Amino acid sequence: MYVRAKKHLGQHFLRDPDAARRIAESITKHRGCCDVLEVGPGTGALTRPLLNRGDLNICAVEVDAESVANLNSQGLLQTNKVFCVDLLKWDPNEAYPEGSPFIVAGNFPYNISSQILFRVIDWRDRVPECVGMFQKEVAERVAEGPGSKSYGILSVLLQSYYDIEYLFTVHESAFAPPPKVKSGVIRLVRNDVTELPYNVSFEHFKKVVKVAFGQRRKTLRNSLKSGGFDAIRIPERFQGQRAEQLSVADFQELASALKH
Repeated sequence: MYVRAKKHLGQHFLRDPDAARRIAESITKHRGCCDVLEVGPGTGALTRPLLNRGDLNICAVEVDAESVANLNSQGLLQTNKVFCVDLLKWDPNEAYPEGSPFIVAGNFPYNISSQILFRVIDWRDRVPECVGMFQKEVAERVAEGPGSKSYGILSVLLQSYYDIEYLFTVHESAFAPPPKVKSGVIRLVRNDVTELPYNVSFEHFKKVVKVAFGQRRKTLRNSLKSGGFDAIRIPERFQGQRAEQLSVADFQELASALKH
């Protein structure tokens, strides 16, 4: 069954079996988790090597009804393991018992890749590992450390809870239709952080990080002040710095200083 790639869904179907195999083999089953949620399986290019491992239980979320029909026609997964729904509106309790862990994997649709990572953050207590392919720029941004122009909101939020590794690059020719940019595969492995230091709530931490990077060319004193924070409470050593200069631990300290 032929499936047409839909631009509005950001679909670029992976056609390189070696790249798909490498993604599947990159899953480490961190903390003993064997349940994998594949996001955007499309034509099943990654689904096959995931199944071929033999040690993973696969469910899939796919918003494109044509792709779901194709997957069902191939018989790769049981029909009750494929959910035709938008991941960003989906409740994982539909596939997994409430509170149980699952790994997130996929050749992620480019147009919602950052939003998928924000969902991983939301599900951080249930997702011990995430392995996937993104636009190379996004993959590098997530794995980047302080001091780089690529370092940003997602870098800080994700690195607070995950150890992140850039695994390999995939060229445009590996897809149909080929995207205009290269892709990068990264692996996120959950660390042991359950609560942020200094008794900082995640929502407050996220707000501080977003405001700090919202005007990243400004010093933190000016960006945070214009974002409604009391500049007097910013530790002196941070006031003249820009957001990209702070480590994850620095941001945690900064968020603590700005608590009401």
